[in-house]
Amino acid sequence: MSSPYAAPIVGWYQRNARDLPWRRPDASPWSILVSEIMLQQTQVARVLPAHAAWLERWPTPRALADATPGDAVRQWGRLGYPRRAIRLHATAGELVAKHNGQVPSDAATLAQLPGVGSYTAAAVASFAFGQREPVLDTNVRRVLGRLIAGEATPRQATSAAERRMAEQLLPQDGRQAARWSVAVMELGALICSATSPNCQQCPVADRCRWKQAGSPPAPPHRPGVRYQGTDRQCRGALLAVLRATPGAVTPDDLAAAWPEAEQRTRSLASLAADGLVAELPDGSLTLPTASA
Repeated sequence: MSSPYAAPIVGWYQRNARDLPWRRPDASPWSILVSEIMLQQTQVARVLPAHAAWLERWPTPRALADATPGDAVRQWGRLGYPRRAIRLHATAGELVAKHNGQVPSDAATLAQLPGVGSYTAAAVASFAFGQREPVLDTNVRRVLGRLIAGEATPRQATSAAERRMAEQLLPQDGRQAARWSVAVMELGALICSATSPNCQQCPVADRCRWKQAGSPPAPPHRPGVRYQGTDRQCRGALLAVLRATPGAVTPDDLAAAWPEAEQRTRSLASLAADGLVAELPDGSLTLPTASA
């Protein structure tokens, strides 16, 4: 590894890494793909039980493809952003139809799967197959931004300059590159956090440009969007009823879950547009039983 940061960061990772199932040597590419989809905008602690239950029920893409999209949404539970369940089900179908039920090893092919963006494609190619791909999640971007550029927090969108910097720091060997990427990711999650970085425990604090500059604060953070009373909360309440009901539900059942009629109608329409709800001829509603 030629980077002066690689040895201390990877050494720190080997001593401090969390034991996560998708990082174990026997983790399948499917397990790693499922974990990356689940970890989008969701904390590790919430993903751990959901990932274990998902793999127990559907240990292969073919097993999930044989289920219905509604089964996937029901199993997804309250993990959040349930469109991910629909896309993961669609991905399983494509893996069976186009890739003999196997997860492809190259990032370009992975990026063509439903709901798999450039980050997820790079992460799966790297962590599952040892491909030399820069893996730039928020944690990695924050660590590299502080360490190399002296910036407190990364910008909202990944820049071309960030990608070049990450590419330059990657070891040439694919497996070493994967180890470097996961080590930087873990450092960002456990030490170089967004709000409370523990610089005393950082293995590269002595060469961090952000720390050398006096750890200047980030620009003011825009307040997050409230959840209470939003269409997102309404969608969640309606889906909870559908998940808890083996068959169809009536409009009255949903009215009991969310009394405000206009918002309920609007949210149901958005759920249907996302493929999360299907309407039967008699006007009752179910989780989807067939792929869109």
